[in-house]
Amino acid sequence: MSHRLRQLLAVALVATAASCASAPPPPPKFADIHFLALPPFRLNVSQVQVDSQFRPTFQEPDVEHEFPVPPQRALENWAHDRLLAVGPTTGFVARFTILDASVRESDLKKKEGLKAVFTTQQNERYDGHVAVLVQLIDPQGIAERTATAEASISRSVPEGITLNERDKVWYELTRDLMADLDRQLQRQIELSFPPFLL
Repeated sequence: MSHRLRQLLAVALVATAASCASAPPPPPKFADIHFLALPPFRLNVSQVQVDSQFRPTFQEPDVEHEFPVPPQRALENWAHDRLLAVGPTTGFVARFTILDASVRESDLKKKEGLKAVFTTQQNERYDGHVAVLVQLIDPQGIAERTATAEASISRSVPEGITLNERDKVWYELTRDLMADLDRQLQRQIELSFPPFLL
């Protein structure tokens, strides 16, 4: 092999290694948030309806639409996974209404001065809030039973965070919001819905 050819091969190997080293990591894959591991609420109703009064703005400071699993989708999954209609002839309806599923981003004030230069500071905060209304509606359209629940959570992220790291924080925010809401709905439904629970 000639000296010139060896030089070209060496340059090509270095360029390949450099391109591999600088390539960003692939975006993480997040599982959808479901509740199938939990037993459903067996309700003596003919059907389950899922409605939403929440309308995303798709504008700052609202960022929930950018989440790997937006809170609204996780709420819909909860209703489909945990509310089970087992009374086909009753004429009753279990209505699950999403009242809020928002997450807002806000910039955090940073410290100034020499000490701040050598400190990794928190850069943004994300405030999430979910609220739902669950009603058992009789055939005349009157709510016989009602349960409400809401949950709030905040997470801050440091300056210099990568997009993949931010997505992980967002995913965990939705997951933790839903875990809190699930606990509250469990209590409210068990308290308010007998004798419709079978």
